[in-house]
Amino acid sequence: MQGILEGLLFISGDEGIDTKRIKNILEIDDEKLNFLINALEEEYEKEEHGIRLERAGDTLKLVTKVEYKDYYKNMVDIDSDLLSNAALETLAIIAYNQPMTRSQVDEVRGVDSSYNIRKLVLKELIEEKGRSELPGRPIIYGTTDKFLDHFGLHSIDELPPIEDTPETEEVDLFESKYQEN
Repeated sequence: MQGILEGLLFISGDEGIDTKRIKNILEIDDEKLNFLINALEEEYEKEEHGIRLERAGDTLKLVTKVEYKDYYKNMVDIDSDLLSNAALETLAIIAYNQPMTRSQVDEVRGVDSSYNIRKLVLKELIEEKGRSELPGRPIIYGTTDKFLDHFGLHSIDELPPIEDTPETEEVDLFESKYQEN
């Protein structure tokens, strides 16, 4: 069964395969699936393997090991996957506050985010999660399993905490710089 699971993961490619689908195909229960997953993970931890099993939500997939990334960079053009600072900012806002509408993202950023949201949807890092009850029923967005995979997370709960920056005391620059003596 372990070999069959490995083959299913290989065939599923970048998309991965949902655990429910694996259980249906193999006709096994959660306990047996967890046993197979743990056995594969243990095998792939060995140094002689260049891949590992990754979980992104309920999806499993085979991915290359991070420690060998310098070798893989020579083969893959990574520049096409880079996101602009504005796109990363938009993605972070959605990831930490999801689900969100475009106008809510705009309000946080202070600028129109339409272009960056379209870009993130095309890259499949965010997706439509439904419609808001607000007037006009705007689309609400949230992150995808591909987002989790891209950032090496198993769930959205693994996002690093946002550090509070101490508020600076407001100073009236005109008053402070141009005081009469």
